[in-house]
Amino acid sequence: MSLAFDPSTVKRGLSAHAAIGLIGGALLYLVCLTGTVLVLYEEWQRFEQPAAPEMASIEPAAVQRAVEAVLAGEDEPTTHLYVHMPVAELPRTTITTDTQAVHVDAAGAIAEPEENAWSDFLYALHYTLNLPALVGITIVGALGAMIVALAVSGVIAHPRIFRDAFRLRARNSGGVALADWHNRLSVWTLPFTLAIALTGAIIGLASLAAYGIATASYGGDVEAVYAPLFGDEPEADAAPAPAPDVAAAMRYMARAYPDVEVTYAVLHDPETAGQHVQMVGAHHQRLIFGEYYAFDAGGNFMGTAGLADGALGQQAAASTYNLHFGNFGGLIVKLAYILFGLALTAVCATGTYIWLGKRRRRGIREPRLTAMWHAVVWGSPFALALTLVARLVIGNHAPFTAIFWIALILAILIAGLRPKHFARQEPSEQSVPVSDPSQA
Repeated sequence: MSLAFDPSTVKRGLSAHAAIGLIGGALLYLVCLTGTVLVLYEEWQRFEQPAAPEMASIEPAAVQRAVEAVLAGEDEPTTHLYVHMPVAELPRTTITTDTQAVHVDAAGAIAEPEENAWSDFLYALHYTLNLPALVGITIVGALGAMIVALAVSGVIAHPRIFRDAFRLRARNSGGVALADWHNRLSVWTLPFTLAIALTGAIIGLASLAAYGIATASYGGDVEAVYAPLFGDEPEADAAPAPAPDVAAAMRYMARAYPDVEVTYAVLHDPETAGQHVQMVGAHHQRLIFGEYYAFDAGGNFMGTAGLADGALGQQAAASTYNLHFGNFGGLIVKLAYILFGLALTAVCATGTYIWLGKRRRRGIREPRLTAMWHAVVWGSPFALALTLVARLVIGNHAPFTAIFWIALILAILIAGLRPKHFARQEPSEQSVPVSDPSQA
């Protein structure tokens, strides 16, 4: 049995189907664009707050004073306190709790509140598309898996793609030049694309898997799912207690692990009897983000989580973050990630242009969708620039999320309503007969 629809209904159905594909392409493009900009995350933080105190290192006693001062200023008990130690990429000491974040000076005195709202907005836009955490990170993880599938299927679909890796045809008949650039950039960035997409998919979809496993087997306790990888949490005890001895833990790290650079001190349930301290130590020449060194409240060493020398699965899990974000190798690696990230963003943009061009050559003209894609490609960086202008003009409390999404959605809507002002037909395509099957 076959279904018969009015031709206009079929046309609207095809347009809706194409629009759904355009949404997927837009999200891919946005994730690649924001990921490229986010490579300079530490630099953006320094740009936002250039007057924050900076230092090459900080003494354990100063950290202890800063921790105690911040805890004394908390209105409600905090479940965690994070001390960001000065490192080469971000030579600042910053303390973050559940309710506040402050910079401290080299003596351990509170200097000023941390005001990196634009950098944090950018991070959330790339990581979760500014959606609720689990929903957003799952979508971004799925987009990572989609990029892997597109990269692999693209290589399979073009058997000469590697042989023609440096061949560019100047003519633009039927979008040949655009397709050549798309294919060449895809080949040149293939190792980078697979590494970024795989790690992005792992990071995003692992969160969904962890929540599913926790719900099915651990009574909703997500920390229990991650415990075999990142270490278990000691039993909580909410009885009041003095602040833990962070300085003693730092001194132990300097003596016992002089080659390990401490990047964070993490206080769990501070000022309770169940509190404990973790030092996050970076291992140079390794991809892992660091090893967890556990201490009790008195600063006595209790062991490591095994991220540096444990099971291969642990070490692999600890390596995904640095590999994805380019947090290794210094400035040279960051510049390479920016270059390859821009190429991957261009691949996403040109891929959709090629798809729309093929539809035109089959007689399916979509001027509205083409105009809306122009708005996505050029509107996204414009909306990002607009949020940065808002940071400079309005300040740290500007509504960055609202500004970005309203600007981008308005650009897309205007393009859809007035496509003639956004979409243009390539002159070379006018000479391509729609009925010519060789150009389909």
